[in-house]
Amino acid sequence: MKLLSIAVPCYNSEAYMENCIRSLLVGGDEVEILIVDDGSTDRTAEIADRLERRHPGIIRAIHQPNKGHGGAVNTGIAHATGLYFKVVDSDDKVRASAYRSILDVLRRFSGPVAEGGAGAKVSRAGAEGSSGTGNEASEGAEPALDLLISNFVYNKEDQNRHTVMQYRKCLPVGRVFSWDEANRFPIGKYILMHSVIFRTQMLRESGLQLPEHTFYVDNIYVFNPLPYVHRMYYLDVNFYYYFIGREDQSVHEDVMIRRLDQQARVNRIMIDHFADPACQDMIGSRRALRQYMFNYLEIITTITSVLALRSGTPDHLQLRDDIWAYLQDKDEKLWKKMRRRPLGMAMNVNGSLSRRVVITLYHIAQRLFNFN
Repeated sequence: MKLLSIAVPCYNSEAYMENCIRSLLVGGDEVEILIVDDGSTDRTAEIADRLERRHPGIIRAIHQPNKGHGGAVNTGIAHATGLYFKVVDSDDKVRASAYRSILDVLRRFSGPVAEGGAGAKVSRAGAEGSSGTGNEASEGAEPALDLLISNFVYNKEDQNRHTVMQYRKCLPVGRVFSWDEANRFPIGKYILMHSVIFRTQMLRESGLQLPEHTFYVDNIYVFNPLPYVHRMYYLDVNFYYYFIGREDQSVHEDVMIRRLDQQARVNRIMIDHFADPACQDMIGSRRALRQYMFNYLEIITTITSVLALRSGTPDHLQLRDDIWAYLQDKDEKLWKKMRRRPLGMAMNVNGSLSRRVVITLYHIAQRLFNFN
């Protein structure tokens, strides 16, 4: 049984995947590295098999027809045997010293799943009836966490600069805490895929299934499981190095506009989840969690809307209107709350002058918050 499973989705990654894997091997035998070859047509599959032969018992090469990033993450979750689960993209890497600190914390919290909260009780039941699913307890260890959060670093290759995303003012540092102890997250700061390590069995129990052949599913990954999260820990180390700035990357603005239909699909899935009465029941009285999820959904809806405004084509402007109509149809109370807030009012402007003002403010925010 492994302490940590790391899934590395790879699609035509021959140019950089070995640098990523090299940084992950620092974890040694406690970590399994699942290289998910997602129907690559270059040498990715060959490299994955060679690395598996070179590091037996640590690296596993998994080959599948192309399903997109979400499909590769789903495969990683399905094959993971570790107590905890992490996704690392093949063009990124992790910092060795922070990695060791992460493993020290996970090792400390490798005991049975804690009682307390509906999600935690379900997890204990699942653990007792499973074998090799990553919930077996380490003797003498403290109860397992649901979520470990650490910092990540934006590395902008085109600008030769980096920015650290840390959570010191939002979360208690270096101890177990619950949602009630979390502070309000400011606009521009959220818990992203690069920040998180989930308990594997909790991810499975949450029913998380990312859509295939769709970009931007990382937003679903760090949104839908949150009602199942009770025990959290924030380790203030710069663990994950996220490299952005290439013109072909999915987060480049021009690419996002071309794929706005996929951004909208993710937006709708998140609306479906948050508006679902079952999700609201899971959230229960945890007001900080409810507010955080609302804020996250609001910023994703804002991104969909502002990119539609940035494009300005009739089809994209209609897509913006459709998203807001979809929200209203799913939950009118939620729609009214979001529509009346400053971001909601700004995103529903009409007329070329108003759109230019919104786009100008968006570019100012880009510079202030250093996002793509």
